[in-house]
Amino acid sequence: MYNERNYRFLLKDLSSLEGVGIKTANLLKKKKINNIFDLLWKLPKTYTDRSLSSKIKDLRIGENQTITLVPIKYSFPRIRNLPNRVLCSDETGEIDCIFFNSYEGYIKKILPLGKHITISGKIGRFRNKYQLTNPKYISENSSLIKQKHNTYSLTDGISEKVYNKIINQIIQKIPLLKEWHSKEILSKFDNISWNDSIKELHKPENIGNYKKHFYKRLAYDEIFSTFLVNSEIRKKIKRIKKKRKKIDYKKQELIINSLDFSLTNDQKKVLKEINNDLSSPNKMFRLLQGDVGSGKTIVSFLAAINTINSGFQVALMAPTEILAKQHYNLAKKIFPQNFKVRMISGKSDYKEKKETLKNLELHKIDIIIGTHAIFQKKVSFKKLGLIIIDEQHKFGVNQRKKLSDKGGDNCDILLMTATPIPRTLTMTMYGDMDLSIIREKPMSRKPIQTYSKLESKIDDVLKFINKEIKLGNQIFWVCPLIEKSKKLNHTSAIKKYEYLCDLFPNQVSLLHGKTSIEEKEIILNNFLQNKFKILVSTTVIEVGIDFPNANVIIIENANKFGLSQLHQLRGRVGRGHKQSSCILLFKSNLSENAKKRINILKNSNDGFIISEEDMKIRGFGDILGFKQSGIKNFKLADPIHNSDLFLLAEKEIRRIEKSKEDISKFKPLIKLYDRADIINDIA
Repeated sequence: MYNERNYRFLLKDLSSLEGVGIKTANLLKKKKINNIFDLLWKLPKTYTDRSLSSKIKDLRIGENQTITLVPIKYSFPRIRNLPNRVLCSDETGEIDCIFFNSYEGYIKKILPLGKHITISGKIGRFRNKYQLTNPKYISENSSLIKQKHNTYSLTDGISEKVYNKIINQIIQKIPLLKEWHSKEILSKFDNISWNDSIKELHKPENIGNYKKHFYKRLAYDEIFSTFLVNSEIRKKIKRIKKKRKKIDYKKQELIINSLDFSLTNDQKKVLKEINNDLSSPNKMFRLLQGDVGSGKTIVSFLAAINTINSGFQVALMAPTEILAKQHYNLAKKIFPQNFKVRMISGKSDYKEKKETLKNLELHKIDIIIGTHAIFQKKVSFKKLGLIIIDEQHKFGVNQRKKLSDKGGDNCDILLMTATPIPRTLTMTMYGDMDLSIIREKPMSRKPIQTYSKLESKIDDVLKFINKEIKLGNQIFWVCPLIEKSKKLNHTSAIKKYEYLCDLFPNQVSLLHGKTSIEEKEIILNNFLQNKFKILVSTTVIEVGIDFPNANVIIIENANKFGLSQLHQLRGRVGRGHKQSSCILLFKSNLSENAKKRINILKNSNDGFIISEEDMKIRGFGDILGFKQSGIKNFKLADPIHNSDLFLLAEKEIRRIEKSKEDISKFKPLIKLYDRADIINDIA
């Protein structure tokens, strides 16, 4: 059993510490430092060595220095706002100590004339004379000053001295926590304890040396705690018993054979995984991850058909109405004629919507397709057996848990995303779910040819576009900005739209973030129906929508986009059988990173490879805005440099799951690192 009292100290409010008043506590909370444990994670970035004293003649401007000197003269001006000044000296020269907002009596007390005083602070120079403004450390006892001090990323209003004092107080009071890892795991980190690790990381001599075992030990704890929570959520969901779906494989085969294309090996493998889940007595909670154009939708439709054939209803949610409409049209084409397929949207007629809801409740509808509105309270099902959610990769763990609960015990959950992400991120973001991956593209789809062009060569691009239009093809033209910016030298969508309208009259339309939802849908539908040839847009182009006639995308200022985003944009074309092209336009004088990104994209159409490279270049938190989507942002662990720790944690979790090991010993670890609701379910 763990000692609950010990780890409770680490979760105490900061005001429980000596010297931390309401003001200091509030300043720290603004930096999301709410308790003692949070403060411990604010590791020092460097340190100030005050153990090396200097003579005045040897002082270095801009550095923190420690000097033993003698105050020889006071200067207390009577003019308001002028600083108080104390002239000090040693045998090598003189220096002015400057004080703002300090009383005469206080200055005379800390700097008595004629006595040897040790002072420490940052050295400046004014009018060819050394000066020290508001020195941080002043003492007659030099031993109190001559030491190393950590330099933290400070919160405004808290001095280095106060910050170090608080941290040192915590380090001295850290309770001994009972070890939660096995001997095998500890041996990987030279048997260093959690307590020793955290103490070592706050020692000045260890700053910057993050290769040591004490750093890796804490990084591993952080990773492992996240994986453990995900594992417990996954186990909790799997404990839910449901009615098995009976898979009619003969009917499935008939539908597959009726398709005008063959399933890829990846599609067949994933379909088998999903069918096994559907026919299992345990609830399915699975993520289907696939690159753009890999054919996730048809797999989800086959799962829906198998569910309906087993006597259940299906709900399919898409992020936008136009994508929902696309799914609806495809379902009407692929599903058996006796299946009742309906769509519900905000534009549905009131009487029609009312009738749909009534029929849904009476099980006169087999599958309902729509946006998030299908999960409103007024929408009820007779026998919901499967929920499919498309393009919802930004759903957090808590949202997914609520979704699972809403579906009921007999309802399986299938989430889909066209956002390929690195393996370490997948383990972090979706560790609470079973994972299926489709990497293989249909044979009928040709790889997108990617080119790079200088903006000065735009005439060549325009000739190419003109040729494509004559062939009956359509073009996306993506710009990074809506309007011209004074700060950024990027092409705006509005300016490019006006430019192209002159060259291609009545063949160009414009789409951007300020376009209303209604107008956006009209524009995209018109483009889908080939009513115009060029769509000038910002990055708001719908993910997941097929525009089979669009086979060219031009991306302006391509060097300003991340790799993953460029790949997602490129995936708007290549949905038909024609050869598609992506042209990356850029200005001259590219950085080495920009050149690297463009070359990677030109040489690969594999979104998973591209996402790995993107993470190496930009860091995991910035890929496709995951930082803003609530993804676990590790304080120490780095998916790039600590990939071995991620794999080690995953292996250990699988061992624990297989052996059904009692995990109560990990409860303090989970509380410290995640404090997730799931801990209530841990024995």
